[in-house]
Amino acid sequence: MREVYFIKQNKEKWLGIEQVIDGKIKKNPDDLSSLYINLINDLSFAQTYYPKSNTTVYLNHLSSQIFQKIYKTKRVEENRLVYFFKTEVPLLVYQYRRYLLYAFLFFILFTSIGVISAIYDKEFANIILGESYVNETIENIKNNNAVGIYQSGTTWGTTIGIIFNNIQVGAKLYIYGIAGGVGTLFALLSNSVMLGSFQYFFYDYGALKDSARGIWLHGVFEIFAMVVEAMCGLILGASILFPRTFSRFNSFKKGFQDSFKIFLSTIPFTICAGIIEGYVTRHALKMPLFLNLVIIFGSLALIGFYYVVYPSIVNKKTNKQINDTIL
Repeated sequence: MREVYFIKQNKEKWLGIEQVIDGKIKKNPDDLSSLYINLINDLSFAQTYYPKSNTTVYLNHLSSQIFQKIYKTKRVEENRLVYFFKTEVPLLVYQYRRYLLYAFLFFILFTSIGVISAIYDKEFANIILGESYVNETIENIKNNNAVGIYQSGTTWGTTIGIIFNNIQVGAKLYIYGIAGGVGTLFALLSNSVMLGSFQYFFYDYGALKDSARGIWLHGVFEIFAMVVEAMCGLILGASILFPRTFSRFNSFKKGFQDSFKIFLSTIPFTICAGIIEGYVTRHALKMPLFLNLVIIFGSLALIGFYYVVYPSIVNKKTNKQINDTIL
């Protein structure tokens, strides 16, 4: 069958499925399953006869959307907040997982630039971190208190200030993605270069170990969340630059909806980072090293599992449930 005739024959059905996905037409779970089976048949046909066609790309995307619609309809009885963190966000992270990889690669590149710049320019840390901050930290290092900067102010006041500042940084990383992702990369560059020069500064003064014991207590959640927020900005930018078979507006609308949900999922981690920085980091050098390591690697295991491992588990589980429903 010629592709043009195949499209003409099924166009109305596919447009109807788009309306179901957008919520303009309501369907019960059985009807959704029937639509899904029909769509999978069309996708299989297209993959066989038009493997490199935009039609195949379009049908693949449409099938993944109706797939999620079925699962959401089945789970309406579950607590909405639980469903959001337990299923909806992981499925979205899995769907856009390549953007998380891109964000991490850019983060590593930009952080390396900060380290290299600090190595070859001894004044770089002063420029990036501020002269007063650098001078105060040098004094703290001389007094064997590398994390002394975190001991000023009240615990609750410091915590609130840090949380709002980190949420603001994360929001910029995300919203700046509206400039085709360029704004997100610039914001990520600024923060990553600062981190790289910051860490090398402590290394240069022989205090990297002590600083790491304190900084990474809260830094694991804070930095990992920052990378995920950059991922959201890249998704937003890509939805504008690469609309695929959608209109540019509909592509942006979907990109915004999906990326915003992922962005919201970082807020609890950002809040935890602020609490740790305000209440725990100030005591970092008084704690047993073992406890430092438990908190640091425990935090890394938790957030790494949620954004890297768990999405694949949820995707496999959901696929199995959908197949069981259809059969």
